[in-house]
Amino acid sequence: MKDSQILSAFQEMPAGPPPVRPTRALVFDACHVGVVLRAVLFVEAVMGVGAMFGANAMVDWMWRVAALTGAALPATLLWLVVACSLKKMLARLAPQAQQMFGIALGAVSGLYGCAMMALVGVAGPVPWVASSFAGALLSAALVAALVLRAKGRMPAAATARLAELQARIRPHFLFNTLNSAIALVRQDPARAETILEDLSDLFRHALTEPGESVTLAEEVELARRYLAIEQVRFGDRLQVEWSLDPQAGAARMPPLLLQPLVENAVKHGVEPSANGAQIKISTQRRGATVVLKVTNTVPAGQGRPGHGVAQDNVRDRLRLLHDVQGQFQTALKDGIYQARVEVPA
Repeated sequence: MKDSQILSAFQEMPAGPPPVRPTRALVFDACHVGVVLRAVLFVEAVMGVGAMFGANAMVDWMWRVAALTGAALPATLLWLVVACSLKKMLARLAPQAQQMFGIALGAVSGLYGCAMMALVGVAGPVPWVASSFAGALLSAALVAALVLRAKGRMPAAATARLAELQARIRPHFLFNTLNSAIALVRQDPARAETILEDLSDLFRHALTEPGESVTLAEEVELARRYLAIEQVRFGDRLQVEWSLDPQAGAARMPPLLLQPLVENAVKHGVEPSANGAQIKISTQRRGATVVLKVTNTVPAGQGRPGHGVAQDNVRDRLRLLHDVQGQFQTALKDGIYQARVEVPA
């Protein structure tokens, strides 16, 4: 099934759980492109407002903004680079210590920006103390925003996980799977046992509390087990094609992201069609980006399927984990439906 052009406009299980060791979490994370962009824009906005004090005309204001930017931009980038570089070390500290470090780093960055002003020979006395306090205050605001963002992940992820579990563990899916296994108990006991093992793995994976993210390779393995179960129920009506890039398997994504997309392909592509449907799952690494596509044929006359609940779930969790670097898009064209996910490699 050819699916490469559907979204061409879109820019291109271990046997048991490992022992749990108590670890602290990073309460603020500066290693995201979206965070860098927002931090720079925030500081520039503050500098622009500050330059209004004492400015007599537009030209005077622009000169003041240029001078302040020459100091504030290097200081902001220094803060972001250091905070990101020391991410692992900061995660070992208590939350209050992490926040105090961020504020102290802001004070140092303010002094660095002031040094830049001194080097270019700014007229008048150099405001060392004021720059230090301004850097600490701005960094405190950034740290507070990042802490709120980190805290926002926990309830949102829990709500998304609960909604997804409710969508996954549907009675008819369980009954159909058990009926398929029962029908094969006498004819093919080994295959029936395999189905029950796959079902057990699916539920164990769903009910086990995972980390913030998993690898794409783990998600693919879970999808394989799910499709193996559905293959028994639909037989030749379910035609699955895999096109996997080994270099894409290490990409991180929210847990239980791929399986709902595959389940939607079965529900809206295979179930309504007497002739079944084709499903293609492909992964590809493109430089610093990994693209995941789930494509399925749709019965004639069927429009955009479903209410989009699972897709909204996917989109929200991608945004929480990868911010602007995580992208999700869907399209229906010429009887072929595609969901496409883009994450950092």
